[in-house]
Amino acid sequence: MPVTVLLVDDEPLVRAGLRAVLEAQPDIEVVGEAADGAAVIPLVRRLRPDVVAMDVRMPLMDGIEATRAVLRTVAEPPKILVVTTFEDDEYVYEALRAGADGFLLKRARPAEIAHAVRLVAEGESLLFPASVRRLATRYGDGARPARAVLERARLTEREAEVLRLMARGLSNAEIAARLVVGAETVKSHVSSVLAKLGARDRTQAVIAAYESGFVEAG
Repeated sequence: MPVTVLLVDDEPLVRAGLRAVLEAQPDIEVVGEAADGAAVIPLVRRLRPDVVAMDVRMPLMDGIEATRAVLRTVAEPPKILVVTTFEDDEYVYEALRAGADGFLLKRARPAEIAHAVRLVAEGESLLFPASVRRLATRYGDGARPARAVLERARLTEREAEVLRLMARGLSNAEIAARLVVGAETVKSHVSSVLAKLGARDRTQAVIAAYESGFVEAG
């Protein structure tokens, strides 16, 4: 089954470019488009895409509010990939904190765009971990709440090690190779880390790790 994608951007040329790139992939299908975040929820409910590629800045409802709305009202929400012009945009970080699964630069090469969609669909790896570190350093003002979450989580030594490797952007397979354990063991540790942190996905867990100081953002 192909990965299905909903494109949300107020610029028709951007949507056309993304559609052309993604539909050239045999395993990706664009199932719909919207020009503003306000149109996302009915489209998500009707089309049930695997991934929403969503512009972070739009005139009526931006990507932050649209992300919150989808996660709040859709029973089985899709993965959300924020599309942005500037990777150090505060809007990007707020969208990630709101629940977006990763972000993609509009200037990315076609192969990078397709790869990003696949990664987010799989829920396998955080995109651009170095950029997330910079964003956490600049905009991560939630350190005290995040620190309390990490303290309450009481991660085991191995879970803490897995979280640090997640923060470096390693996939489950890469973590397994680094720790010399099986992929299923890593998957179990990742699931446990997310559950203990109350995190929706890897991105949320990594943001908490950076904001709390558990992983040094620098």
